[in-house]
Amino acid sequence: MKQDKRPAGAAVKKRRFFNRISRKLMLFVVLMSMVLLALVWLLSVKLLEPMYNRRVLADLNHAADVYSAIIEKYGKFESFDKSGGVHIPSDMMEEIMDNRGLLAGKCFEVAGTDCKVLLHLHQLQSDQCLLHPNPLSQLMEYSEPQWNSTAAVNLRATTFVLGDLNFTLPDSRILPGLESTSGTRQMVVCRNINNQYSLILSTDLERVGQAADVISAQMPIIAAVLLIVSIAGAYVFSRWFTKPISAISRAAREMARGNYKVRVTPQADDELGALAGDFNTMAREVGRTSELQRDLIANVSHDLRTPLTLIKGYAETVRDLTGDNKEKRDEQLSVIVDETDRLSGLVNSVMELSKYSSGTEKLNPVQFDLAQLCDEVAYRYQNICEQSGYTLTVDAAGPCTVTADPDMMSRVVHNLLANAIHHIGPDGCVALRVKSQPDAAVRVEIEDHGAGIAREDLPYIFDKYYRSRADAGKVGTGLGLSITKAILINHGFPFGVDSEPGKGSIFWFVAH
Repeated sequence: MKQDKRPAGAAVKKRRFFNRISRKLMLFVVLMSMVLLALVWLLSVKLLEPMYNRRVLADLNHAADVYSAIIEKYGKFESFDKSGGVHIPSDMMEEIMDNRGLLAGKCFEVAGTDCKVLLHLHQLQSDQCLLHPNPLSQLMEYSEPQWNSTAAVNLRATTFVLGDLNFTLPDSRILPGLESTSGTRQMVVCRNINNQYSLILSTDLERVGQAADVISAQMPIIAAVLLIVSIAGAYVFSRWFTKPISAISRAAREMARGNYKVRVTPQADDELGALAGDFNTMAREVGRTSELQRDLIANVSHDLRTPLTLIKGYAETVRDLTGDNKEKRDEQLSVIVDETDRLSGLVNSVMELSKYSSGTEKLNPVQFDLAQLCDEVAYRYQNICEQSGYTLTVDAAGPCTVTADPDMMSRVVHNLLANAIHHIGPDGCVALRVKSQPDAAVRVEIEDHGAGIAREDLPYIFDKYYRSRADAGKVGTGLGLSITKAILINHGFPFGVDSEPGKGSIFWFVAH
């Protein structure tokens, strides 16, 4: 049983070790360093020589192409004078010399069908050429290379038989028996020019393999140093990177304990800084929501307590005292009915807000004249305004066609008009305006000349159960503007309020 438990415990410890972002970052940086080191080793050791050889071969092929084109251009290469020497036409020679820069560091020859050299140029960086050996070069004395050596003649014959070739000397498959006593290696390119001439270009191959061996021997030291540096750098980087995250985590735990005043100082103007800013915004909103919840409990408790107390008191009075007095009984029962209606209105408002906010009430958008709808809703308030001595001015010249749910928009206009009348100013004037916008939208404004809204209350005026200081103690559920907000958000319509204390408020929304 003990042997079964130990691996499980080790696995748990391993998982716990990697439960921190800092350790994951360290592991990631170390692994990336190892991958980069492997890539450097692959490119510097394993691929260095092949890539170098390909580059040398491309250079030789380019030079061979240029000189083959020159020889093909002039057709006949050599003409013999009376002494038996080779005479090269001046135009051909001039063009060959113009491209002499291509032969730097190379050995160049052209031979005829008899495999005898016609034109040659030796510019190898080393004195020794495997194809054209210089037997006295070891004595530090110069002598002409053997241009018609056995190896060179055999290679020319092979070129006439096999065609174009490229290989690296010494190569026993191409030239059997050819060896290099000095360790020199040469890249060779052969061209068969119309079965009339053979062109052979060669160049020394630097000892890239030895350089690769040196680099390979240094790799363990480089790997150890890089691993130490990467671990140290990863540790410092992970601590620096996770510091803001740890601060946000601590602040989140503080907020979970009920401290909604906790804030995080952004460390930089990046994603983590933005996260810290978003956390602070969330903390403010959660704190405000908590405060609104307390206000909700206080407001609902107050709104429910008053009608319930009245209902209970009058019901007991009817039962104990005025049950036989019809006039007083009817009067008290009327109070009970009114308070019951008030309770029903509060419950209905809460349910209506929940319905609109949760999205359970589906929109039924149709095209209709919003100006006509506003005029119809305003007509319902005309009698109330006349009885109270108020003036309701309507400026709704249609048609103002929009696409929306007419029942919900009627509820919005009704709530805003009721709110304006509830906060009507000393002049007793309320205005409803419907204006067509240039972008085919329709702007609706409801204006009152009441006490206005303080600047600090404006951002929260549409929140549920929120009441500004000016509304403290007034009768009402505080849900009308919240229902309006939920409906307009569901429609995607902009809305807001412009207000100045002492000059009234303008509530508006834009439909389209």
